[in-house]
Amino acid sequence: MAVDYLVIVVYLAGMLAMGWWGMRRARSKSEFLVAGRRLGPAMYSGTMAAIVLGGASTIGGVGLGYQYGLSGAWMVFTIGLGLLALSVFFSARIARLKVYTVSEMLDLRYGGGRAGIISGVVMWAYTLMLAVTSTIAYATIFDVLFDINRTLAIVLGGSIVVAYSTLGGMWSITLTDMVQFVVKTIGVLLLLLPIAVVKAGGFSEMKAQLPTGYFDPLGIGGETIFTYVLIYTFGMLIGQDIWQRVFTARSDRTAKWGGTVAGTYCLAYALAGAVIGTAAKVLYPKLGSADDAFATIVKDELPVGVRGLVLAAALAAVMSTSSGALIACATVANNDIWSRLRGIGKAPEDAHDEVKGNRAFILLMGLAVIGTAIAIDNVVEALTVAYNLLVGGLLVPILGGLVWKRGTVYGALASVVVGGLAVIVLMATHGILANEPVYYGLLASLAAYLVVSLATPATDAAVLAAWRERLSGRSPELPSEPVTAPQ
Repeated sequence: MAVDYLVIVVYLAGMLAMGWWGMRRARSKSEFLVAGRRLGPAMYSGTMAAIVLGGASTIGGVGLGYQYGLSGAWMVFTIGLGLLALSVFFSARIARLKVYTVSEMLDLRYGGGRAGIISGVVMWAYTLMLAVTSTIAYATIFDVLFDINRTLAIVLGGSIVVAYSTLGGMWSITLTDMVQFVVKTIGVLLLLLPIAVVKAGGFSEMKAQLPTGYFDPLGIGGETIFTYVLIYTFGMLIGQDIWQRVFTARSDRTAKWGGTVAGTYCLAYALAGAVIGTAAKVLYPKLGSADDAFATIVKDELPVGVRGLVLAAALAAVMSTSSGALIACATVANNDIWSRLRGIGKAPEDAHDEVKGNRAFILLMGLAVIGTAIAIDNVVEALTVAYNLLVGGLLVPILGGLVWKRGTVYGALASVVVGGLAVIVLMATHGILANEPVYYGLLASLAAYLVVSLATPATDAAVLAAWRERLSGRSPELPSEPVTAPQ
C-alpha cells in the first residue's frame, strides 16, 4: 500500500499548491467568485463535469449498479440530462446576466429584494447540506486508505477543501477541478471500468451469472426514474452551485456548448458506474451494503499504484462537489443574506474588502460544514430535504421568470412560500424519503405562482426593460441593486 499512499499524498499536496497559486489570481470579487468570467470551452467543460459528478455519482452510482444492474445508471443519467437541458436552453441567458447568485437573478427579474432574501435562505440551506453530504463521503474513502475513524477522516478531507477554497476562491477551485476531472476520467473510465469487466469474466459471464433484470434499462422502476428527473434533472436547472459555474464562462457560446459536452460526459459516466457495480455483483454477490461495492472492488481487485490512482479519482469526485457547494454556500450567505441584513447591498464596496469578506465566509461556512458533517446521522435524508426544498420552492419562480413575462414578484413570493411549506408538511406526514413531498410541493408552487401572478399587477415596465437589457448582454455588470418597481 506504500505506493498507493504516495499517490494520494502527492495528489492532496497538489490540491493545496493549486489553492496557493489561485490566491495570486483572485484580486477582485469577480475573480474570486466566478474566475473573472473568462473560462474557455475546455476548462469550462472539465470543471462543470467535475462539480456535478461527485461522491454520490461515483460511489453511489456504483452502488446502484450493484443493486439494480444497468438501470442503476438512471440517477447519474438524469443529472446529465439536467445539465444538457440547462446548457442548451438556459445557460446563454444566465451567462449574459452577469450576476453572482440565483437570488440576484430573481431581484433583477421581479424588481427589488423581496423575493431575493427568501430564496437566498432556501438556496443557502440546499448548498450547505450538499457540501455536508459531500464531506461525509471522505469517511468512506479514508477508511479504505488509512483505516482511520470517521471524525478524523471528515476533518482531514474537509480541511483540505476549505483551505484551497479559502485561499483562491473560484480560481483555486477551477484549477483543482480540472485536475480532478482528468484524474476521474483516468481512474474510473479508463482503469476501473475495463478492469472490473475483465475480472468479472466479461459481459457474457456477467449475463450468465446475474438475473435478466440486471440488464433491463428500466429495471429500477418507472416511478423511481420519474422522481430522479424531478429532483436531479430539475435541480441541475436551478442550483446555485451549478449557476455559479455558468457565470464563469467566457461567453454565452462557451456556456452552451461547453456545458453540452459536460452533460454528454455525464451520460457516459453514468453507464460506466452502473457497469462497474454490475461487475462487482458478480464478484461479490453478498456484500452487506451496496454502497460498499466501490471500495471493495478497488481494494481487492486493483494492483498497487492503480488502486491509489482510482482512490484518488474517488477523492477527486468528492472534493470537486464539496468545494463547489462550499463556495456556492458562502456566496449566498454573504451576498444574499448577510449583506441584505446589514443593509449594505446598495453601496458598492472596495474590491479588496469584498475579496476578504467572501474569503472569510468560505472559511466560516467550511467550519460549519465540517462540524455538521461530524454531527449528522442520516446523509440520505439530509440531502433529500435539501433537494425537495430546492425543487419544491425555487424551480417555478426561477424558470417562470426566465420564460413567462407575466410572472410577478408576488407570484414568486407565493410560489416559494407555498411550495416550501407544502414540501415541509408532506415530508412530516408522508416521510422524508417519500415521493409525494416533491410531487405535490411542485404542483402547489406552480399553482400559487400562476394564480397570484395573474391576480396582481404586472411587473413594472422599467424593471422588465432592465431585465431584457441584461438578457441581451447589452447591460454591463453592475454593483448596485436592480431596478425596483414603484410602490
